[in-house]
Order: sequence, then C-alpha cells, then structure tokens
Amino acid sequence: MKFDTKLIHGGMSEDPTTGAVSMPIYRASTFHQKVLGGQPDWEYSRTGNPTRAAVEQLIADIEQGTAGFAFASGSAAIHTVFSLFKAGDHFVVGNDVYGGTFRLINKVLKKFGLTFTTVDMTDLKQVEAAIQDDTVAIYFETPTNPLLKISDIAAVSAIAKQHGLKTIVDNTFATPYNQNPLALGADIVVHSATKYLGGHSDLVAGFAVTNDDQLAEEIAFLQNSIGAVLGPDDSWLLQRGMKTLGARMRVHHENAAAIVNLLKHDDRVAKVYYPGDPDFDGYEIAKKQMTHFGAMISFELRDGLDPKKFVEGLKIVSLAESLGGVESLIEIPSVMTHGSIPREIRLASGIKDELIRLSVGLEDETDLIEDVQQGLNQL
Repeated sequence: MKFDTKLIHGGMSEDPTTGAVSMPIYRASTFHQKVLGGQPDWEYSRTGNPTRAAVEQLIADIEQGTAGFAFASGSAAIHTVFSLFKAGDHFVVGNDVYGGTFRLINKVLKKFGLTFTTVDMTDLKQVEAAIQDDTVAIYFETPTNPLLKISDIAAVSAIAKQHGLKTIVDNTFATPYNQNPLALGADIVVHSATKYLGGHSDLVAGFAVTNDDQLAEEIAFLQNSIGAVLGPDDSWLLQRGMKTLGARMRVHHENAAAIVNLLKHDDRVAKVYYPGDPDFDGYEIAKKQMTHFGAMISFELRDGLDPKKFVEGLKIVSLAESLGGVESLIEIPSVMTHGSIPREIRLASGIKDELIRLSVGLEDETDLIEDVQQGLNQL
C-alpha cells in the first residue's frame, strides 16, 4: 500500500468484532478472562487496550517498524526508551535537542547513573570521537528543534553499528510522511505524537517504534512496568488525526515554502533556517533522506529589530508552544520551549535569544503571508 492508503487501512483499521471502520474506544480497565491462567488477548488496560493497540499498529506500519508503543507524552516515550539501559551506560547525544529532552537527561536520567556527551551530530568526526568504551547508544533529532540541523541518519547508524551501539532518532519534526529512520538503519524511532501525528492540538501523546524483535519485547515490558501509557480516548483521537497526515502535510509544505520565500526576500530578516532551502547547510543530506522538507521554519531578525514585538503583533499566527497543528504557531525558543536550557549552553549550540520558531499551519496561504508581512511592517 502507498503511504496515504496505509494511513487509512494500515494497522488495526477496523473493529474485528463489529466491522466498524472507526476503531471503538474501549474504556474498560480490565477484561473478563474465561479461563484461569490462560493467555487472553486482553487482561488489563495498562498492559494492553484494543484502542491503543490499533494506533500502535498504525505507527509501526507507517514507520516501517514491526512494533509500536503509545505513551502519555513524547517525554514518556523518550524516558521509557532510555530505561532500556542501566547505570554506568554512556550516550552520545545531539547538542541541540528539545528543551524537554535536555531537562530529562540532566535533571532525571543523570541521577540514575546514565552519562552523556553532547556533540554536533552533523559532524561525523565529532560523533565517532565521542564514543567511549561504555557507550551504548547514539540519540539525536533530525531536523533538530529549533535550528533544523540535518544529521545523516544512515551514516550515524553505520557508525553506531560498527561500535555495537543502538541508534535512536526523534522523528517528530520530519514525521513518517517525510522520513523513515528505521529504513535508514536506526534501531528505535521516537515521536511527540502531540505534534504532526495528532495534528489538531487536542491531545498529548508519544510513540516509540522499532523493527528489532528483542528491543520490542524489552520496550513492551517497560511500557507495562512504568505504566505511562496512552489512554483509550486519546488513542482514538490520535488514530483519527493520523489518517489525514498525508493530506495535511501537503498543505503544510506548500504554505511553508511560501513563507520561506517571503522571509528570504525581506531585508528585515537576517537568517532563515529551513532544510528545503538550497542555501541551508543541511540541504543536500535532507534531499537525500527526506521526501519533503517539513513545515518548521526558524529565523532571526536583523539586529535592532524586536522579536517580541513581531511575535506579539501577529493576528492569525498564534504565539504558543507546540507545533504541527492545523493552526500556525510561533514562539521564541529561548523564552519558551528551550527556556530550561541555561543561556550559555543555548548560545553555544547556536540558539540565540532572538531566534524565532514558526510552525506553519493549514490556513490560506495568502492570509499567512499577509499576517507575517504586517508583523514585519510593524518593526
């Protein structure tokens, strides 16, 4: 099946009991077991729920994996994946990961004896040089949040395999519509499904996906043991949102291209970060491993112009955290999504105080252009 067809008919796309084409919401916490000590399909909803199973099978299908796992948030998915490892294990991590991931690593995981070295994942020499005798995995985002840096998934995965390491890729910004890290050699893919997969800013969810049977068994054990699972109502909402992912992404991409063109030709904008821009550092790698370039744009205004005035002056684009919804959202990472990262670390990673991040939505292209233009004119 092609991607759009798989979104609608992949996974568990209908109720096997009734034939309903929309998987029902099974709100049961427990299930009647007719045989003592048997192996029922369903027993307790933390362990497994039919509605959650449907969306888990769907993400496995569209990420070209063999098993998917749905969590109560993207952070819960990431935490569970890191729980595969033990005290003393070392990780090589991208130096500009999402602020929530930075917080999880530095405020939680380090307390349990995990160690981390951060590097620029676009520099393969840095990646290889950071590997130690106790390194167990490489973790990175591509495109990154918020600088849209592009790492070569196949090349990093090859380095990992040479050293017997696991490769874990956060695919939130790209989505499976644009990029499939498992097909490029990664072992585990994680998502904040709150974003493009849900697509409507009405749920919080996360995914982990793998094509390794042993890892799948271990993640399933941890999902059940830790228990940060996605509830049936949000599982249903998420599956419904995912069915339109392809249709939504095509409009996201068209609108993003129009906004990039506007920003690049406005002398009040000093720099634009977008993987689909031929002048962008990661363009050639993005072109190699992505089918489209996504709808996240970051940019900096010329010196002396106030980014706060710009973001507060927009009328259609909403000043808000998160991304990937039908509505366009804008934020200043240093104050909002990456505010938990100390300023000196942010600056060293290239995240300036003036950086603006824009998630381009599905509004009419003309309205978006006019709104961004009038926001710039206020400056």
